[in-house]
Amino acid sequence: MKITFLGAGSTIFSKNVLGDCMASKTLVNEGLDFALYDISASRLAESERVIKALNKGMDAKANIKTYLGLNQLKDALRGADFVVNAVQIGGYDPCTITDFEIPKKYGLRQTIADTLGIGGIMRTLRTIPVMETFARAMEEVCPDAWLLNYSNPMAMLTGFMQRYTGVKTIGLCHSVQVCVDHLFRDLGMEDKLPRHKELIAGINHMAWLLEIRDKNGTDLYPEIKRRAKELSARGGVEHDVGGAMMSDLVRYDYIDKLGYYCTESSEHNAEYNPFYIKSRYPELIERFKIPLDEYPRRCVAQIEGWEKASQMLLSQDTMAHERSHEYASHIMEAMVTNTPYKIGGNVLNTGHLIENLPADACVEVPCLVDGSGIAPTRVGKLPVQLAAMNMTNINVQLITIEAAVTKRREHIYHAAMLDPHTAAELSLDDIISMVDEMIEAHGDWMPKYR
Repeated sequence: MKITFLGAGSTIFSKNVLGDCMASKTLVNEGLDFALYDISASRLAESERVIKALNKGMDAKANIKTYLGLNQLKDALRGADFVVNAVQIGGYDPCTITDFEIPKKYGLRQTIADTLGIGGIMRTLRTIPVMETFARAMEEVCPDAWLLNYSNPMAMLTGFMQRYTGVKTIGLCHSVQVCVDHLFRDLGMEDKLPRHKELIAGINHMAWLLEIRDKNGTDLYPEIKRRAKELSARGGVEHDVGGAMMSDLVRYDYIDKLGYYCTESSEHNAEYNPFYIKSRYPELIERFKIPLDEYPRRCVAQIEGWEKASQMLLSQDTMAHERSHEYASHIMEAMVTNTPYKIGGNVLNTGHLIENLPADACVEVPCLVDGSGIAPTRVGKLPVQLAAMNMTNINVQLITIEAAVTKRREHIYHAAMLDPHTAAELSLDDIISMVDEMIEAHGDWMPKYR
């Protein structure tokens, strides 16, 4: 079985995903053939050393080959059964820095900027041309392969692939897996985790915990709401995330104001709406403990952390691995063995899986995986306020995809104008000026827009 990893220079993530595959006896028995692809020779070499150490330590007997640059892309993909995508186009320096620094000149502050907002829009426009290159190569040399997309902005990249290419694509994000576990541990409800039943649906990073019951079928939301309100009043529970202390106060406020908990973190969701990051209300930043400029700090910490960890990792000839919570290896197992496995997946809303969201939106819903592929579950209608929240994000997603497909600059303006956080802070004229300046600064990282 051949697995091609696009963006294999992301050493820690490729280690986790491919290590998971080597931890699966089922996949090992199939015979593993790893094709590691990247455009950075040094990072690709580092990942190759780590994956080979895992292979030796786990006795997985995998065949491992590396492929460098676009000239070797088709060879990397040829005959693949599964393709894992984890690319980040433009990296922290220069592109993430640009995505944060230019908006700040206009008074627009962000926390993560990789999913929505002006940062998410620009990241999408940098990445879709690369994804299209991958798609055309896959259509030619591995037309039956499944693409497992882990790259952000998840809904926009996955939605583009599903609408405009012939590649079988599923978008994967671990926020669904960890949602209930994180909530229950903070609220002191860990005893309710065993055999609980949940329903989560919406869009990536803004999917909703619609139903949550314990093993006896008791609705847990009344107790969740009570405890979340009390905990919010006490300032929440702080967690160390990359050296920064994070609380979950935005999501607790969602529970209070909207009635439901959301899958992705408060630092993400703080910038997906017009409610919390407001120059006229600076006290909200302190009240909800919103970590402005968090993603650049996280990038710097990750770079420093890799510099420290790399010497240890790269010095090992053999390495062990415990299977992670990532979906990829479980999806492969389910398809190979025809054994059903449930995931939260990002799919097109074909047939209105979620009735009150548009058909061309990329939605996150429960999906069943087996030998026939991936079958999404029909959820029905979201509560009207949740569908409305999702639509404020979907509007930006659909118009950004339109901009990428048509190469019309005016659609980039439209996407930024309709972004909830951007529109809450800036005038239309300033939005247009900011977009123009960002396009100019990104230069060749983006195609030309007319």
